[in-house]
Amino acid sequence: MGIELHNELIEKNHDLWKRKPLLHTVYMELYRAMSECLSAAPGKTVELGSGMGSIHEIIPDCVRTDLFPYPWIDQIENAYRLTFADGSVSNLLMTDVFHHLRYPGTALNEFHRVLAPGGRVVIMEPGMGLLGRLVYGVFHVEPVAWDGEITWFAPDGWRGDDPDYYAAQGNAARIFTQKEFSDKLTGWKVIEAKQITALAYAASGGYSGPQLYPAGLYPLIKSIEKLLQYFPSLFATRLLVVLEKAA
Repeated sequence: MGIELHNELIEKNHDLWKRKPLLHTVYMELYRAMSECLSAAPGKTVELGSGMGSIHEIIPDCVRTDLFPYPWIDQIENAYRLTFADGSVSNLLMTDVFHHLRYPGTALNEFHRVLAPGGRVVIMEPGMGLLGRLVYGVFHVEPVAWDGEITWFAPDGWRGDDPDYYAAQGNAARIFTQKEFSDKLTGWKVIEAKQITALAYAASGGYSGPQLYPAGLYPLIKSIEKLLQYFPSLFATRLLVVLEKAA
């Protein structure tokens, strides 16, 4: 994604964030869920693809990074070529970033390098229950690519200095819940791969769809979520993945 398109998207999201208070509520909930999974290993807590940098409301000391500079971003980082020293990071967090990694195995190798032993990658991604596949397949511009090919490693000679735009929203679910690449997750312990109903998030419309309920009904929607959570294969719209670097 070029910087012009990226800037246009960020500006659009900023405008929606201001006009749609429910977005703040549902995203803070996602960040809280991620914050509960952090490792106590020594090192920095880093977010990749920080977008608008709002994770600071939940994790104030998190280092916010992105591919492009913005006033609220602490430093520029490329997931394939991180600038952090070996073993210097305790946690790497990503919200809706993993499905933009064309070569997930190559990125995971880089994450493994910078993490301290016992450090964690905490990933929040689209969940692919039947409801999730409907929501992301029909109402989101990015492809789900449920049957597409996943290329685990980058080709020889590829450096990743300027990665091109890629999106496949179903990749995390395929890798971590369908376990299509379980044999390649060497060096990692999968602490959690939890399918989350997240009905309040899905019905908020996120950044790309219409808001389907008034903010005042948020507590009611959360109560319904608790019931639907018993049937994640049907109603999951979010996926929380926690990977830990083996000691």
